[in-house]
Amino acid sequence: MLTTICRLYDAYADAHRVILLLEVSGAPLSDTSLISNNCDAWYRGPARPNVVPLRRQREDCVADTRIVGTPISATASIASLITILAVPGVGPVVGAGWLAAMLSTIAIGGVTGGLPGVLTNAGIDEVDAQVFVEVVRRGGTLVATRVPQEDVPRIAALMNRGAVNLAERSELYRKAGWLSFDPNAPPYTADQVRCERALHASSAGASAAR
Repeated sequence: MLTTICRLYDAYADAHRVILLLEVSGAPLSDTSLISNNCDAWYRGPARPNVVPLRRQREDCVADTRIVGTPISATASIASLITILAVPGVGPVVGAGWLAAMLSTIAIGGVTGGLPGVLTNAGIDEVDAQVFVEVVRRGGTLVATRVPQEDVPRIAALMNRGAVNLAERSELYRKAGWLSFDPNAPPYTADQVRCERALHASSAGASAAR
């Protein structure tokens, strides 16, 4: 029986670092996944609004499978299949792993629930899932991994490095009037995403200085 652990990161670099640590720790990368906001087009793939599977560029790749722009620097297992998804209420995201595959199935089949539904189906508390998706909507990156119950304390401690404090972020949003993730809300613009990331980067820096 596997338990799903999810953590959020304001910076993709922090999420990538945790994925590398997971690999070193022995966690199978087949059980690790990420979803990263791409509203500011930090990753430039084919500009189609549907599900677009991409493979890493190799000498034997054809033109339409080439990664264009900023490459995803991750382990070969995670980066070997990159997917661009249009998530309702979130906008374009870059995804990899089993979570992205589940979102792709939803998008193709027209199943309702979106990213919050995928997370709750994976065993994440519904209230927490709402916050997870809202952070991604505002520019964050979600990393999810599935591990045996006996490995949860060790892997959770590892994934906490650089992660968003979910309770604090939820309280911050709610003080500003946020109630829950709205799939019908307009996605954040590139400027809004950049401002949100800068805000939390500044807050993290101030906390570290104290």
